[in-house]
Amino acid sequence: MTACAIEGGSAGAAATAEPEAESGTEPDPKEPGAESGPEEYGAEPELEGAGAPGKPAGAEAPGLPGAAVDEGGPEVSSAAGGPTAPADDGTFPGRFTLTADGAYAARLTAAPGPPGERAWYPERWTLDGPEPYAVPLPLGQPEEPDAQVAPLADGRVLILRRVADRQMFSLLYPTGPGTGELPLGAVECAEMTLLPPSPDGSRVYALSAGEHSSSLWLVAGGAFGPEEIARIPGRCSGGAWLDRAGRMLALDRRAPGGPVKAVAVDLGRGSEVTPLLQIAPGSDDRLLLADADSGLLLIRSDAPGHDRLGWGVLGSCLPVRFPECLRLADAAVTPFAVQPGQMLMPESCAVALRIDGAAGSWVGVWRPAGRRLHQFAAPLGWAPGAGYWSRDGVLRLPYANGATSCGVALLDAPQDVEPSSVTGRPGDAEDGTQPSAAVSTPAVCKPVPLGQAPLHRAARSD
Repeated sequence: MTACAIEGGSAGAAATAEPEAESGTEPDPKEPGAESGPEEYGAEPELEGAGAPGKPAGAEAPGLPGAAVDEGGPEVSSAAGGPTAPADDGTFPGRFTLTADGAYAARLTAAPGPPGERAWYPERWTLDGPEPYAVPLPLGQPEEPDAQVAPLADGRVLILRRVADRQMFSLLYPTGPGTGELPLGAVECAEMTLLPPSPDGSRVYALSAGEHSSSLWLVAGGAFGPEEIARIPGRCSGGAWLDRAGRMLALDRRAPGGPVKAVAVDLGRGSEVTPLLQIAPGSDDRLLLADADSGLLLIRSDAPGHDRLGWGVLGSCLPVRFPECLRLADAAVTPFAVQPGQMLMPESCAVALRIDGAAGSWVGVWRPAGRRLHQFAAPLGWAPGAGYWSRDGVLRLPYANGATSCGVALLDAPQDVEPSSVTGRPGDAEDGTQPSAAVSTPAVCKPVPLGQAPLHRAARSD
């Protein structure tokens, strides 16, 4: 069911939701050409959006319409770590993909050589042991830089290769000193994108999008090779899992001539498609990330009048909220991991965010309840946007650089403290609405030497 309430209007109103500042507070002015950096993020009042995310068909209860509400209190960014220079030196041509439990990861990397002449090959990372290690999976000839890879829970790696207008799939696995390959089949289409591995790690789906319809394929884990399991009207993109069983898949769909709306595909009911997000009738509402334990949804929408990052709860009657602390000048903020295990406590989940600015990429940590963004310099060689949380709030960030070919940096989720404690200035007003500047040493997420690695954390299955 779709919830589409708008502040100051009915569900059918044509106007988009316009967030308003709290009474008695004013947002800090933003200079259009101001440099984006952690030290410039001042305390600003929170903006609220409207429209509650609906619970998809097949779930226990639908979401209900709800009016926008005021959380109260301004949001303040934390004392932030400065950004690092871009760490991408050509070793990450595509994405770094992890299994849902963080046990395995896969990427496409390259042997040393001059740019443009590198030999690309897949690599599997094992992350659930006492220390991480990487296994190269090269074959007789190098891969193309646009090949896509995804890890499975049994340690094998799915690879998607494009050959002319065909998409070819194989499973790769280490066999002593070499690499074994199990061909799965091919699909006749020009473009295809791998979706995140299913929560159980045994299946991988792919999306082939056309102008008027999109095809959803089961490309690994089926009985007969690549199999088309759904044809969805409209052009689809994105991809996020809504449950632990791997049954409910969310996609962003653009109907011909219409806006983008997130929909839920029920793979257990013949790939039935139902609406998921409807914040305003004409707004583009995309689902970026979902947590199955708490129901927390991370959403990007232009319902407030321009593109904003917001959050909601699956099936809740509460509206989508658009925190002002996640709106940074001259920097893009994208969520990539949510702390698991927070049953029925979506506001307590720590969310990891990738922040991209002119100076490079760095890491943000935010909780809906805390309503302030903590920023940290990323480890050198971090695969931007890659990472996973443990249940006890430790963020693991995979990285590779000249000194370490396979490493994981640990970052404890910071506590949300009072604004005056963050800035270290006793003269700060209690409401935190004054501009703030970084006055402390930038916090850095440092790699842990193997000899000092906390094995009780690294060996946890969560």
